[in-house]
Amino acid sequence: MIPNPFLGVCFHWLGGLAAGSFYVPYRRVRNWAWETYWLVGGFFSWIIAPWVLGLALTNDLMGVLGRTSGRTLFYAWFFGAMWGFGGLTFGLTMRYLGMSLGMGVALGFCAAFGTLVPPIFNHQLAAIAASGSGKVTLLGVGVCLVGIAIAALAGLSKEREMSDESKKLAVKEFNFSKGMLVATFSGIMSASFAYGLEAGSPIGLLSAAAGTGPMWTGLPKLIVVLLGGFTTNLVWCVALNIRNRTGYQYKSRTLRPASKPQTEATPDLRIPVALNLFFCVLAGTTWYMQFFFYTMGETQMGNYRFSSWTLHMASIIIFSTMWGWILHEWKGASRRTHLLIGTGIAILILSTLTVGYGNYLGVNAK
Repeated sequence: MIPNPFLGVCFHWLGGLAAGSFYVPYRRVRNWAWETYWLVGGFFSWIIAPWVLGLALTNDLMGVLGRTSGRTLFYAWFFGAMWGFGGLTFGLTMRYLGMSLGMGVALGFCAAFGTLVPPIFNHQLAAIAASGSGKVTLLGVGVCLVGIAIAALAGLSKEREMSDESKKLAVKEFNFSKGMLVATFSGIMSASFAYGLEAGSPIGLLSAAAGTGPMWTGLPKLIVVLLGGFTTNLVWCVALNIRNRTGYQYKSRTLRPASKPQTEATPDLRIPVALNLFFCVLAGTTWYMQFFFYTMGETQMGNYRFSSWTLHMASIIIFSTMWGWILHEWKGASRRTHLLIGTGIAILILSTLTVGYGNYLGVNAK
C-alpha cells in the first residue's frame, strides 16, 4: 500500500473530533461521582471497544498476541499504565479548567513530549532534520506547538477577564491554580501513550504477517496499551469509590445524601442508572474512536509516523475548542481573547496541513 499522507491527516482530524467530543456525554450523567462514571465509561473505552473492533477487523488476533514477545507486551502495557495516570487526571483537568483551557494546557505538554521523544530515543531526529521533507514536517510540528501556546494563552486571557460567577456558570468547579497543576501533570504523563504505541510496533508487524489489512494492523497493539491504562484507572477509581463511599452507585437508584457527587449539590436524589449507562457507553466508545482513527492515520504517514502525534493533538484542540464555543465556555470573554483563540485554531489547522505536506514529500522523494 502506498501511503497517502493527506488521507492520513483526514483520519487524524476524525480522531481529533472523537477525542474533542467524548467528554460531552459525561456532562449529562446525573448523581454519579466522577470516579463512578469515569470507570464505567472507561471500561468501554479501554476493554470492550478495543476487543470488539480488534476481533472484527484483524486476522488471528489471539494468535498474534500469543506470538508477541513478553518484552514487547510488557513495555506496551507499562507505557499504557503510565499514560493511565495522565488519562485519569485529564478528567480532573476538564472539571477544574473546562474543555477549552484544560485541553489547551494538557495537550500542549502532551504534544511536545509525545512527538519528539520517540524519534530522539530511536536516534532518528538528526536524520529527519537532514532531509527536506523532514524539515517541512518538523516545521509543522513547531507551528503546532505555537498554535497550542496561543490557544493556551487565550484560555488564560479568558480566565483573567471572566468574573468568578461567570467561571462557575461555565465550569462549576473552576479552580485555576489546581487545574493548571493537574493539567501539566496530565499532559506529560499522557505522552506515554505515544511511547506505548511505539513499543507495540512489533505487534502490528505480526498482525500484518497474519493477513490483516494495512489499515487495521494498529488495532491489536491498542488492546495491550489500553489494558495498561485500564489497570491504572481501575485501581484509582475503585480506591476513590472506597474512600468516598460511592461504590453503591453502580447499581443503586437512590443517591445517599452523605456521599453526593463532588460535582454539584443535587436536591433530586434519584439516580437514572440506565440513562447514566447510556451516556457513559457513548462517551467511552467515542473516546476509543480517537485511536481507532489514529492507527488508520498512522499507516498513511510514511516514514514520519512520529508526526501522527502532532496531528492528533492539534485536531483535538481544534474540535475541543469548537465544543467550548458551543457550550458557552467563552461567553463573556473580550474581543482580544476571541481573536487569540481564533488565531490559535487557524495556526493549528495550518500545522496539520504543513505536517501532511512534509509527509507527502517524504513519501514521494526520489
